[in-house]
Amino acid sequence: MAKIIGAKKSLWQQVCEEYEAEQPSPPSVVWTDSSSVSTQLSQYSASTHSTVLIGLTTAEVFVDDDPLRDFDPLWHPPGLGKPRPPGQKCPSTAATRSPPQLHGGPVKRFLESRVFPVLLPGLEALLTEAQKHGCFEKKKTAFNPCDFLTEWLYNHNPRRREQVPVNFHDIPFVQHWLSMHPRPPIPLFLLLSKDQAALLIQAFWRGYKIRARPDVQELRQWQKELRENSDIAKTVEQFWAQRESRVGSAMTDIPESPQPANADVSIQVVPPTPRAPWSTPPR
Repeated sequence: MAKIIGAKKSLWQQVCEEYEAEQPSPPSVVWTDSSSVSTQLSQYSASTHSTVLIGLTTAEVFVDDDPLRDFDPLWHPPGLGKPRPPGQKCPSTAATRSPPQLHGGPVKRFLESRVFPVLLPGLEALLTEAQKHGCFEKKKTAFNPCDFLTEWLYNHNPRRREQVPVNFHDIPFVQHWLSMHPRPPIPLFLLLSKDQAALLIQAFWRGYKIRARPDVQELRQWQKELRENSDIAKTVEQFWAQRESRVGSAMTDIPESPQPANADVSIQVVPPTPRAPWSTPPR
């Protein structure tokens, strides 16, 4: 890939370059067969020969000694049950003992001075809020840590110091994103508490026990047949229409009684309020 000279590097590229610069360089000396120590068959011991400890072909192991004293995990990978290649060079002890030189790059200084002072308090508030929602006790909760951290960072922005805190769903870029990528609804078992869930289960069980009674089953069967054979809603509507017409005609036939001249009370006859078509007519 062609590399553009003078192009501005991204933050991720700078972090990768600094990380590669901090890693120790591999040794350049080539291992030869002449420099290796030949191991005779009579010198082999299962306690002293290991593919992990490269270079320690034979050694006297004491009881109170540390067998990993000269072992460096940077240059001795875990053994896979295979002998050491003849062309591999074992690095010297001085090279393995030198720690990698860490230097503070611009990216590291930027993270320590700008990012971490803002992010670490947000993570602390996130852990406190997660503990309130029982995230450390339950396997699944309705608490979304990314949503909380987004809302916390948005409200604690120094540019919004004098403004009123807003909810997560009221943030402009959140509304724009959710309008293009709507989320599925949260399951009901994550929204209800234990008391609310117990109340719903008990109400359903009580209703089931009532509906299972023989007299209630007979009543429900009769109502089903009545709905299938006749339009009960239309029958009730016609009944109340007839009653209202009768009451209206009776009110128009009542003669008005003369009132005295000094009477201050006026009486007004109001027809009855029509009922809903689904209400049951009186017997």
